[in-house]
Amino acid sequence: MNEKAKIACLGGGNAMPKAVLTGLKKYPVRIFAICAMFDTGGSSGRLRKDYDIVSPGDIRRALIALANTSPAVENLFNYRFQIGELAGHNFANLLITALELSTNNYETTIGELRRILNIKHRVLPISLDKANLYAVLENGQIIDGEKNIDTPKHNGRLGIKRVYTEPEAKAYPNTIKALKDADLIVVGPGDLYSTIAQIFLVKEIPKTVLKSKAKTVYLPNLMTKYGETNGFSVLDFTNQVEKWLGGSFDFILYNNFIPKEKRIRSFKKSHPELVEMVRIDKDLKEPKFIGKNLLYNKGLIEHDSEKVAKALISLI
Repeated sequence: MNEKAKIACLGGGNAMPKAVLTGLKKYPVRIFAICAMFDTGGSSGRLRKDYDIVSPGDIRRALIALANTSPAVENLFNYRFQIGELAGHNFANLLITALELSTNNYETTIGELRRILNIKHRVLPISLDKANLYAVLENGQIIDGEKNIDTPKHNGRLGIKRVYTEPEAKAYPNTIKALKDADLIVVGPGDLYSTIAQIFLVKEIPKTVLKSKAKTVYLPNLMTKYGETNGFSVLDFTNQVEKWLGGSFDFILYNNFIPKEKRIRSFKKSHPELVEMVRIDKDLKEPKFIGKNLLYNKGLIEHDSEKVAKALISLI
């Protein structure tokens, strides 16, 4: 493997950082973590509304996943206040906000955080435009904001017909450069309509990915989610993401191991929004579909970052 291989990882939430970044950083590669930026929920959403900034949450998760620092500092960056006016706020979100407001320069803000956390890789926003995400349900109802798509107050059994942003968001210039320079572009895993959609709805991103010299890989989720992907199969995930891309991925890396029902029930107790394991279609015959056991050997039904990293590195 080329030791200078550049890997661009696109996504957001907890899934992409935990499943992809934490495993890849152990290899001699250069990582460009490219993050969704239109969150409206939780601490990030409050700060975005109060201070008219871009959402800090997904940038924070990527930074922490790539950090090379002491456990105490990582715990500090993950700390969430429990009482008082700061209740619900994450310390790192507050720090990112303060840096952005004091420097008025996003590059400086991320640079300082990389220095504090001893990060060798790059963390980039998909866009710095202050856009909002919307979903149109199959009955025509419009859902306003990432938070309301992610945690539906509407009838979650209704399918999502399409998603869009207002206003239209333009890609961050250094993100475009990273995609053009990459040897491998990895998308996902992550919530399909509330996270992954944010990536492909940004102007210039789909065509840049398609024109890149890089090999492209998509990682579907492990389980379906109420309100977003009820009843979805590997092919359903793939078809939707390739529709946004406007073309095909070189590879679809999916989990083909179904754990025992007892393990699934145990995991769902703490994740009631998850419905069932993503169905594995019988006709995934194309060479681009690569099925592997990507789960931890026991416990949580989550991607084992070491297994994912090994599979991704083998594609370079």
